[in-house]
Amino acid sequence: MQQDFEQALRTAFKEYAAFYKGRGFMRRLGYGKRPAIVNVDLAKAWTTKGSAFACDGMETIIPATQRLIAAGRALGLPIVFTTCAYEIVDGPFADTGLWGKKIPLEHLKAGSPLCEIDDRLERRADELLVVKKRASAFQGTDLAGYLTSLGVDTVILTGVTLSSCVRLSCEDALWNGFRPIVVRECVGDRIAGAVEWNLFDIDAKFGDVEPLEGVLAYLDSLSPEAR
Repeated sequence: MQQDFEQALRTAFKEYAAFYKGRGFMRRLGYGKRPAIVNVDLAKAWTTKGSAFACDGMETIIPATQRLIAAGRALGLPIVFTTCAYEIVDGPFADTGLWGKKIPLEHLKAGSPLCEIDDRLERRADELLVVKKRASAFQGTDLAGYLTSLGVDTVILTGVTLSSCVRLSCEDALWNGFRPIVVRECVGDRIAGAVEWNLFDIDAKFGDVEPLEGVLAYLDSLSPEAR
């Protein structure tokens, strides 16, 4: 049933795409010359079944992200991982802030295994880990400055959830002057329809949604200077 629903959405969005294009939306940002890969919240809280934050589609997202990361590592590209973790999750002084009154951030206590990056991605010691308090990988972190210092002009995004942390990271990447590329097979969410809607809307207004094979071909085409 869910597959039928998502297929119906894809069909509808193809029609909506023509409408948007007719009004001048859905233009392409294109790839730049110096990319980085930013993996948003592929930590155990989101990738483990039964967790309050667990997302669907990991049987596709993890292998696709493994391929992307392997290609990035082979080229010596900057690779970044993000997670959420909070020091104080109870009481009036919780650093979850008002967001903790809306969603169950008490599960993301700093030091919990749930905050650790999924073992299948085999994060390396020289790959930056951004511990964030908000949805976006950029808000309240030094990620923009870090990427700028490396001369990055393109941010390739993977992760979850597409409707929140990935989407807001995409928008903030754009506002900070990076070209956001969202890899279709490497992102997901919890609710049927959330993926297709957000892929469509991001592609219309905030970034380029590209298939994994296209992104891998782009990486393969990079000049030695970009590597």
